[in-house]
Amino acid sequence: MGSVVADVFRWGDGVLHQLDYCEMTDTTLTAADSWLVTDGTALALDLHRSRFLAAAPGSEEFWDAAIAAIPRTGDWFPRVERHSDGRFLFRQRSAPELRRSLTLITHRAADPRRAPAVKGPDLDAMRRLRTAAQAEGADEAVILSPDGYVVESSQSAIAWWRGSILCTPPAEFARCDSVTARSLIGLAGALGVDLLEEAVTPNELDGTEIWALNALHGPRIVTGWHEGPQPAELPGRLQLWRDRLTRLRRAL
Repeated sequence: MGSVVADVFRWGDGVLHQLDYCEMTDTTLTAADSWLVTDGTALALDLHRSRFLAAAPGSEEFWDAAIAAIPRTGDWFPRVERHSDGRFLFRQRSAPELRRSLTLITHRAADPRRAPAVKGPDLDAMRRLRTAAQAEGADEAVILSPDGYVVESSQSAIAWWRGSILCTPPAEFARCDSVTARSLIGLAGALGVDLLEEAVTPNELDGTEIWALNALHGPRIVTGWHEGPQPAELPGRLQLWRDRLTRLRRAL
């Protein structure tokens, strides 16, 4: 994987000011959002905007300036941030290598999230969770509810297929409102696919096709789950839905 190039800008006086460095050790992240931009197009940017503005009221002008600053050619993974001292930062990042598959491991310790419904405050904790998963040979760790049910992974929403039925964890489970999952579910519903919310333990996913969904990679298929269920795959289904979501991308 190539290195990610990033420029950092601070919002002030109605303008984005590029920073030579960014030292934020005295603040905490209160809201953040990121999305994949490919040649000036993105998936469901309006949903990313709504999610960020809900967590960072009064950031409309900052958001518009950040969108205007994104190059219209190439692959980018920008991030907007609001910090506890009121500062807004925009990170213009090149997109890392994109992947279509990953492996998972179940997180067995205490849930490290402190604000699971808001994207931003738990990013560092989720990054540490992913690092720990990678040390065990997996790509991401799956967080369980207090009753042992699948909620989400350290970087992704989780969905699975029971035959032709697209399944997701119950809406009342505390987790980030994934834009990619919302886009997939909305498209599936519009195409007449049966949808089901169900509370499942990892072992109850044995033999199902399991997907991890996030704004960078889109839907990825789970090819292994360490000491967990054995996933399956219906050939062609993942690519079909990745292509369908790609066709929903719109200009910034």
